[in-house]
Amino acid sequence: MRIITGLLLALLLAACGPKPEPAHPALWLVEGTKGEKAWLFGTIHSLPRPVQWRSQAVDEALRQSDRIVVEIGNLGDDAAMAEIFGRLARSPGQPPLAERVKPELRGGLNALIEKSGMKPGDFSSTETWAAALMLARVGDRELDGKYGVDRAVIDAADGKPVIALEGAERQLGIFDRLPEKEQRDLLNLVVADGDGIDGESKRLAEIWCKGDMKAIEAETRVGLLADPELREALFTRRNQVWIGSITAILRQEQRPFVAVGAAHMAGSEGLPALLEGRGYKVTRIQ
Repeated sequence: MRIITGLLLALLLAACGPKPEPAHPALWLVEGTKGEKAWLFGTIHSLPRPVQWRSQAVDEALRQSDRIVVEIGNLGDDAAMAEIFGRLARSPGQPPLAERVKPELRGGLNALIEKSGMKPGDFSSTETWAAALMLARVGDRELDGKYGVDRAVIDAADGKPVIALEGAERQLGIFDRLPEKEQRDLLNLVVADGDGIDGESKRLAEIWCKGDMKAIEAETRVGLLADPELREALFTRRNQVWIGSITAILRQEQRPFVAVGAAHMAGSEGLPALLEGRGYKVTRIQ
């Protein structure tokens, strides 16, 4: 659950230790038959404090690359992010939020709303997907997007061009276009997780720090992504679109360092597997 909510907002994992410690997130080298080369780096979008994510392998990949490819290029522009979210999130005449969750979850919903400092009426013009993401943020009390590794990779670009695969508006637009039924499924999952989100985030952070892709792949099969329609919209389809963009860059003889949420690297539907399916040699180097 945290993998996706964090990935799509770039606002929404806990730290690997009480002070910056070395982390070993997964890194792959991609090679084509005509000398094409790229690197795939699995990131994490939010942490409560910095971690030491750079290594000799990562630094060498950054040095050899000629551009940085990320999900959202302007992660540091909080005002722009807020404007986009506010514009997409509001639609007058929404039913009471309590009517948009299962009856047995209404107590948990009220607890999350109270913890947020808001009132039920504050959601009267908030679309269901947006309310779900706002309440998910309440559950992740320890997180801060400014410590996300995506931002750190952008800061390490050292003058190289930064290419966005989606941008904030397209990412949030995926949620905005979900049928209301799927939006309510999302809200129900967030409320059902409740205070368990912090513990889940800590576990996922530990997995990411170890570069344990088998465990990350397992996390993409439960919760939110166990819903076939949500999985297709938020995971499978996006990976397919991104592969098209990445291979187009490779055909132009460019050398991208592709840094996206680690979940997108996982399993048979992840970027490494999809690139192998297109004839590229993909080797994990960290």
